[in-house]
Parts: sequence; structure tokens; C-alpha cells
Amino acid sequence: MDELKKRIREEGIVIDSDILKVDQFLNHQIDPVLMQHVGEAFAEAFVQSSITKVLTIESSGIAPALMTGLKLGVPVLFARKKKPLTLNTSILTTQVYSYTKKVHNSIFLEKAMINSEDRVLIIDDFLANGEAAMGLVRLIEMAGASVEGIGIVIEKSFQEGRSKLDRAGYAVYSLARISSLADHQVTFIDND
Repeated sequence: MDELKKRIREEGIVIDSDILKVDQFLNHQIDPVLMQHVGEAFAEAFVQSSITKVLTIESSGIAPALMTGLKLGVPVLFARKKKPLTLNTSILTTQVYSYTKKVHNSIFLEKAMINSEDRVLIIDDFLANGEAAMGLVRLIEMAGASVEGIGIVIEKSFQEGRSKLDRAGYAVYSLARISSLADHQVTFIDND
């Protein structure tokens, strides 16, 4: 997605060879027009998959997931990182390691929100080591639903996430694939 790559080049800040900061349009401040285009791209890529729900993890995945759900005409769910008092019914939970925050988080999803007939599309902002995506996969599988694909806004292809998801047999579609952040430069590879 050329528009996204342009924004990454112009506004992204390479922190080190592993971390890209995109707070100007995705992770802190959200560009709704760009997110609309992101949602359209994901919807187009997965329109044949008969998606019934879109699932993400709070909080940076919510904007692209919401726009994808809007375009597909399906509900959007997000796994919570903290269990609220209102989530006291039957829940699904698993552990996810956050690479950028260096912590393990429990994530939660109300069991009644997803069932065995659901065909779920996972959407997330970044793919690095694949921990968030695999955590969401585990929640979907606990519910007996099926994972129809994984949409990633920005993939750091030089980390192990994509190969982990490929080995597990999941269809991954990334809008911007980065091959390197060396020397504070973003280098892209073409989508498959």
C-alpha cells in the first residue's frame, strides 16, 4: 500500500534496528482517512473469506480493525489487556508477550462474543515476533471458531513473526513489509 509506505517514510521514526515509531498516524494520533484506506485494503484482501467477525488487541489495532469491520459489514471485537469489573462472566484468556513493552500481558475476551460458527479475521498494527497474533489465534481456537486470516498494517519481516504464522498455517496479509531498519532507514520489500 503505497500511501502507507509514504507515511512511514515521511513520519516514521526508527528508534533502533528493531523499533519503528509511527505515533503520528497509527499508534498515538490516528489518521482516519489513512485508516479508512487500510480497512478497505484488508476488506478487499479477505472479502472471499466470508468473515463474520474482526478481532484485534487493544489498543493500536482498534482503528484499522474498526475500519475493516465497517467495510466488511461485520462486528469488531478487541481483546482487553486488563480485566474490567464488568467482565465477570465466562471469559477466554491467554498470555501475550509485548516486545516493545517487555512484559507479559494476560488478554481477555468475553466468551459470549464469539462462537464456533464465527469466521474470524485478525487485524493488528504490527507484526514483529507474532506474539499478539498467536495470542488472538489461541482465543479464537478456545471459542471453537475459525481463523480465516491475519491482516497486519506494518510487518517487520526481519523478525520471526511471519515465519511463525506461516509455519502454523495462517494466511497473513501485510500492507507494508519492512525488510530492515538498519542505519535508521526503513527498507521495504514487496508484498507476496
